[in-house]
Amino acid sequence: MEKKTIVEYIHWFQNYLIEVGMNNYWATLINTVLVALITIVLVILLDIVTRKIILQFFKAFSKKTKATYDDFLMQSNFPRFIAHFLPLALLWYFFPIILEYYPKTLGFIQTVLKIYLVILCILIFRSVLRSTNNYLRAKREKFSDKPLDSYLQVLMIFAWGIGIFFIINLLTGYDVKSLATLGAASAVILIIFKDTLLGFVASIQISVNDNVRIGDWITFSKYGADGYVTEINLATVKVQNFDNTYTTIPTYSLVSDSFQNWRGMQESDGRRIKRSLFLKQSSVHFLTSEEIETLKKIQLIAPYIEHRQKEIDRHNKVRAYDKSVPINGRNQTNLGVFRRYAEAYLHENDAINKDMLLMVRHLSPTEKGLPVEIFCFSHNKNWIEYETIQAEIFDHLIASMPYFGLELFEFPTGSDISRL
Repeated sequence: MEKKTIVEYIHWFQNYLIEVGMNNYWATLINTVLVALITIVLVILLDIVTRKIILQFFKAFSKKTKATYDDFLMQSNFPRFIAHFLPLALLWYFFPIILEYYPKTLGFIQTVLKIYLVILCILIFRSVLRSTNNYLRAKREKFSDKPLDSYLQVLMIFAWGIGIFFIINLLTGYDVKSLATLGAASAVILIIFKDTLLGFVASIQISVNDNVRIGDWITFSKYGADGYVTEINLATVKVQNFDNTYTTIPTYSLVSDSFQNWRGMQESDGRRIKRSLFLKQSSVHFLTSEEIETLKKIQLIAPYIEHRQKEIDRHNKVRAYDKSVPINGRNQTNLGVFRRYAEAYLHENDAINKDMLLMVRHLSPTEKGLPVEIFCFSHNKNWIEYETIQAEIFDHLIASMPYFGLELFEFPTGSDISRL
């Protein structure tokens, strides 16, 4: 259909009103409003139909292709945004004809359409970025734990910045290409988006240095965070704590402050057990012959006690120590034998990784007693299983202490004072 024919149709009702005697001004105004309303309704209907056609096309195309990127485009509403271009083109074509007698209104409408086009392009760009982000996370394992959201947000900030410059240009006619304008805009951006820029720099450092990944367990006492990283974006890092609450941490803090990342433990061959038993120092004593014979019945340390006692007897005999006083010469103590028993018990425990460091040691005495520290690594690193293994070890050692004549330290309670 030629443009001349379209113009004739548009002005047909106007000519009819003039023929029946209506004033030319009112005939033109009524005809323009009526045609504009009809055009808008038709364009809305066209937009709905076009959107459905394009969505069906994308769905059919996605089913026939093996690639999955188009599925993510569907999820991010890419086809819906594309469908708006045809109605927009029709409005752009018809309004200059409809509003030829109203140039100021036409200029305003064209400005609105241009702004709408700028925003539509930004939304399409955002849709492509989101689709790419989701595709890389879901289909490319090496990107699954990277802070892609930060880069996406930076690109979107630049896209919106450029879009805003164009919109300002459309509304004011001010040349955004001049160096003065760009310089002033840069200064404003640096002030307004200082935290954003710091977050962007931090995201790059985190990615390059591999400080934190999505899925890492981190402890950040300053912000009360202790849990798994679920999201890394431009401004914040979201951590899901073990009580299912969420803590947000400024992204830049992961570069500027100190925090604890448990990934090394998760990737190692074992999870550390490091806990102490506090003993009453008054319960530590030299073993008598009767006690040694009793302790020889404990199978795990019977060979050690027998071998150790022979060495001690040989040493004391050579030096001719007077053993009527136990402190003379060398002697076995109940605490020393207990430490050997704890080591032997850990070596016999299948849940403990014997290829990693394993020891039972004294720490400096405190007002709460003498700490005997158990230091080893469990094979299983899952939190629940790890706690079960640790609990079973200390259940057994605490229950074993009376066999060695040792007592745990604890502060007196009300019942203790009542008995006294």
